[in-house]
Amino acid sequence: MKILQLLSWLLAISLQLQTAVSLPGYTNLNHFRRAAAAAADSEICTVDGKAVFAHFMVGNVPFWGVSQWTKDMTKAKQAHIDAFVLNMASTDQNLLIQVAYAFAAAKKVGFKCLFSFDETSDWTYDTIMGYLNQYIGNDAYYIYKGKPLVSTFEGAGNSDAWRQIKSQTGIFFIPDWSSLGAQAAVKLGVADGLFSWAAWPWGDTDMNTYVDASYADFLGKTMPYMMPVGPWFYTNLPEWHKNWLWRGDDLWYDRWEEVLFWQPNLVEIISWNDYGESHYVGPIDETTMGAMRSAPYNYALGMDHDAWLLFLPYIIETYKTGSSSIGQEGVQAWYRPNPNSAGCSTNGTTGNTASQLLIEFPPSKVVQDKVFFSALLSSEADVFVTIGGVDTGAKWLKKPYGGVGIYHGSVDINGVGPVIIVVSRGGNIVASAIGDVHISNDCPLGIANYNAYVMGAMGDSSSTSPDINLCNLNCTSGSGAGDFEKLCSYSCGLGYCPKGACYCTGMGKAKLPKVSGPVGYPIAGADANYEGLCNFACVYGYCPPEHCGTVSGLPMATPTVSPFTPPACVLGTGVGLLAGLCSFSCNFGYCPMNACTCTKQGPLNVTPKANTNVVAVLQLGSIMLFGHHSVNLLAGMDGVRAMFARLLKMVQVQFILTHPYSQIRILKLIAILLAHLYSHPVHMMVKLSSHFHQSQLLWLSAKVMTLL
Repeated sequence: MKILQLLSWLLAISLQLQTAVSLPGYTNLNHFRRAAAAAADSEICTVDGKAVFAHFMVGNVPFWGVSQWTKDMTKAKQAHIDAFVLNMASTDQNLLIQVAYAFAAAKKVGFKCLFSFDETSDWTYDTIMGYLNQYIGNDAYYIYKGKPLVSTFEGAGNSDAWRQIKSQTGIFFIPDWSSLGAQAAVKLGVADGLFSWAAWPWGDTDMNTYVDASYADFLGKTMPYMMPVGPWFYTNLPEWHKNWLWRGDDLWYDRWEEVLFWQPNLVEIISWNDYGESHYVGPIDETTMGAMRSAPYNYALGMDHDAWLLFLPYIIETYKTGSSSIGQEGVQAWYRPNPNSAGCSTNGTTGNTASQLLIEFPPSKVVQDKVFFSALLSSEADVFVTIGGVDTGAKWLKKPYGGVGIYHGSVDINGVGPVIIVVSRGGNIVASAIGDVHISNDCPLGIANYNAYVMGAMGDSSSTSPDINLCNLNCTSGSGAGDFEKLCSYSCGLGYCPKGACYCTGMGKAKLPKVSGPVGYPIAGADANYEGLCNFACVYGYCPPEHCGTVSGLPMATPTVSPFTPPACVLGTGVGLLAGLCSFSCNFGYCPMNACTCTKQGPLNVTPKANTNVVAVLQLGSIMLFGHHSVNLLAGMDGVRAMFARLLKMVQVQFILTHPYSQIRILKLIAILLAHLYSHPVHMMVKLSSHFHQSQLLWLSAKVMTLL
């Protein structure tokens, strides 16, 4: 992920998450009861033209030939993936030849490709037009709704150019403009649909669908939504200032359940081959790991993920048609090789990243020491998981309605050694797998590997299909954020799971209890998002007084910040030299835990409007480990520049080191500069001596940060 372009992601979604879908306030109880019953018995229906893609980093395969493209495309096609979304950077020197090889291989395999222009690189109108004119007429280019489908990674600032490109080429345009959020992206009036990059959960929580709900709300019924699916996320690449993880754990199972419930127009898997961020689902090619050159060690080497593909034929066909036959039963399992209990170094890795204005956590608070497993079965079977020869007492935690489909569970890691999983029925083995990577307390270079190892195998053939089509199921379990949790859990369990306020975690045929109460309404001053939930739940006997009552027409509150948005840091402190910088930046959500301490959470504060005419010039020493970025003020990236560039959208600054100045004089110059930042344009060069003693530079830096 190109993080600099996603800094405003959290703020954007916090301002545009949709409110709950509410049932009307019925005055006739019988009318409402019929409506409530209909809502609980509503069907999940499919939509036409659905497809599943995989995000492919072309820059990661600079020296592939047609045969290597053919091999991976064949594997993707076997998994029922429809196309590779070719992520293309303009700076890739091998792009021309690799795109040519990709289309040659796709034509050979009967596969498809489509373009995603990575606009964090400098694409020009003419260059984009050149690629489109050359390839959108190719038989292997993916066509959606009769038009060539084109996407981007970011690039909302080029919306006018894309308007012209659309008029010249007739493409169907579904960009990823996540940094804007759905509402602002739609308002630009250029996109035909939108893709979201929000494929991973926040902090120590499991995946929900609140961001998906915001896209569905603003896209409406006519503009397609491409829903992201990512299995894992861990990156430690100092070259790109990236060192964080997001919770994977049950994500591969959970997210596909969400896809089946939501039935989006399109799905994009992130990714096929991005080893540096650990979310690859394709086979490992050891010759294509150039992105790992700055990692402390190659945390993807030997860490296979392609067993995650095993059940995709069943999942994708169910998503597209509502039902699928189980061709073969099988099992898959995944785990981290180094549990938190091993006590290995985190090497500065955090859960969440302050660079996206997220509250950071220690990794041990985010990723769980468990082995996660799923099985595709024609009927229920027993599951056994051993670690180092010791049985873990495994059992299924999630089962498919009707008994046919994917079962899922997890067990605590209770030791070290090889991991073996066996699924058996009636004393006969259905499928089994043994992991080549063992769970160990010995970490490479003493650093924990937070990547996943995935193993799996298919067993005997089966022609069993579920008795009930997905379109005839509804939600039977779910939850909600914060104060919505209990009401959502109750209502979703009865089939009413409004997508704006709740998220569904399981499907089946909900059974309504007998009506035992009056119609409910939100209490005075309550969040308007409670309306539909109170309407529904109170009728069936659950009417929590802190949210619901029986008096209609009371004034409700419309929140200015979505109650479903995770909190941000709004106040923080630092120790010693970092005190001033931390107190300023934590106020605006940028509070890296390796340098600062967040002391208060709340809705993200909006940063002051920047004066983009200002060219700030500042270079003062070295403050290391300000967040994940090695902030070298003496010979590299300027800390104040980094902060303003990330938080205040300032233009980049430069530095000249020449004549020695006294500390006091420099402080005066910087004070003048900072005093003018929000008043009128300033262009100032502060020439510093490279002969300052390091301790003097650190002291001076601290004084400057205090001024902020």
